[in-house]
Amino acid sequence: MKMTQIPLLDLQQEIAELRPQLLRAMEDVLDGGAFIMGAQVKQLEAELAAYLGTKHAITLNSGTDALVIGLLAAGIGPGDEVITTPFTFFATAEAISRVGAVPVFADVDPLTYNLDLEAVEAALTPQTKAVIPVHLFGRPLDMDRLMTLAGQHDLIVIEDTAQAFGAEVNGKKAGTIGHIGCYSFFPSKNLGAYGDGGLLTTDDPKLAEAAAMLRTHGSKRKYYNEIMGFNSRLDELQAAILRVKLPRIDEQNEARRRVAARYNERLGDIPGLMLPGEVTSSSKQVFHQYTVRVLNGRRDELQAGLAEAGISTMVYYPVPVHRQPVYADGLHILPLAEHLAQEVLSLPIWPHMDEEVQNLVVQQIRNVLCT
Repeated sequence: MKMTQIPLLDLQQEIAELRPQLLRAMEDVLDGGAFIMGAQVKQLEAELAAYLGTKHAITLNSGTDALVIGLLAAGIGPGDEVITTPFTFFATAEAISRVGAVPVFADVDPLTYNLDLEAVEAALTPQTKAVIPVHLFGRPLDMDRLMTLAGQHDLIVIEDTAQAFGAEVNGKKAGTIGHIGCYSFFPSKNLGAYGDGGLLTTDDPKLAEAAAMLRTHGSKRKYYNEIMGFNSRLDELQAAILRVKLPRIDEQNEARRRVAARYNERLGDIPGLMLPGEVTSSSKQVFHQYTVRVLNGRRDELQAGLAEAGISTMVYYPVPVHRQPVYADGLHILPLAEHLAQEVLSLPIWPHMDEEVQNLVVQQIRNVLCT
């Protein structure tokens, strides 16, 4: 019998706290009468650029569009190879295929779950034109090493920062270290809208101009279309909502780190449970997910035991991308990604997570794994 209901993510307290500001922001949009790429979008882009420390911030319809548009803006297309991780959401590789390029999957690090940079180097060929690292679960990749490698081989680096808004590497925000950064504002993200939304960042004015054209049907001014593009514009209501939430993102990320620290403290002695590894002192992770590895084939048992107690969890990702039907050719064997897919489990985490609620999760994990 279920003793409680604990979701993977609970946004209700955040919404309750921000409701007056959110309603005022929405009313301002309604009163203004502009609903697509108006004043709210322009102000949000300026505020995002200032927060992230980037020269150009271009809002889009989704994080997936940011990846596609980023690749096209960088001139990536048919015949080009783009190295990325197999342990990510499908959209990362899908974007590569959508522009006609070839996704090349390199295996991942067993502690960070991010790209193994030695595997990236081993996957390089004369056709390699770009790398898309993913800052998975809010943990930033070692971008200094990757940028050194990219410089040696003249590669474009497009950071998939969908799960890591506000994360840092050596004082720089994730997504601003490569040539292009791609972000998602899906509602579950650390900085989430209440609908779809995305962002592309860059310091390169030519890339920024190309991305801005691509989002509006390939035009710089209305009805004058210079290239084939997309309809990928952020609406004013979502921009207004994000402007309310952006000033609180550091506070929210710090709260996530406190919840993660409690998990680390209270789960650290459980046999067969590997907790998220530490990052270097020069990096900050933002715990979009708190993901553990459950060893000895007990992941599904633990997930079922938590579900029986009314505690939600999620497996990100049960099938690595290179094993998805559209990519599976039997030629790619990436043992670490495939192994992780059988062991990872993401536990409930959100900034306002009450300590008592978290203790219920911890206790049930002990009930399953320690008996």
